[in-house]
Amino acid sequence: MSKPIRIVVADDHPVVRDGLIAMLQTQPDFEVIGEAGDGAEALHLVAERTPDVLLLDLEMPRVDGIETLQQLGEQGSSVRVIVFTVFDTDERIVSAMRAGAKGYLLKGAPRDDVFRAVRVVNEGGSLLEPLIASKLLDSVNNPDALTARQKEVLHLLATGLLNKEIADQLNISERTVKFHVSEILGKLGAGNRTEAAAIAMQRGLI
Repeated sequence: MSKPIRIVVADDHPVVRDGLIAMLQTQPDFEVIGEAGDGAEALHLVAERTPDVLLLDLEMPRVDGIETLQQLGEQGSSVRVIVFTVFDTDERIVSAMRAGAKGYLLKGAPRDDVFRAVRVVNEGGSLLEPLIASKLLDSVNNPDALTARQKEVLHLLATGLLNKEIADQLNISERTVKFHVSEILGKLGAGNRTEAAAIAMQRGLI
């Protein structure tokens, strides 16, 4: 018999996490080897136990899903990540895919979809719904276009707020804000925040 697929589940809601783990454990080829309540715990577990697949909630405290993906990429982790979200139109899914996620699932997805996702991703495949595939393609074909989240960050940046203040306003981590600011500067061709704000005003972006 082949080795089971080793899985870590990361979600800040214990009830959701417990339900997902119980569901996964019904499959003989799955082995849940850890659970995390936020991204920081997930990063620790991935480094310590080297799972095959990480099921990752996008919206978590302390270290959110996007930041977790970024750090996994920086660490050169080989874990394959499936992100969970509530809305299939959420542009954060696109950000997650760009940050290295191999697929996404809606919270409340049928159990067979979850099982299939884990197996497909573990085999090296990826899962993209047409809507998200289209958005991801747009971001590749039009790399200088700002996302809705980046426009929000840009607007707050232009008012003089610091990264921490922007993070508090948008309820995201400071590291994620830093990532967005870096992307904004690159897309606008700006050397600093002040220049970015000036260019944005010239282009009517704010």
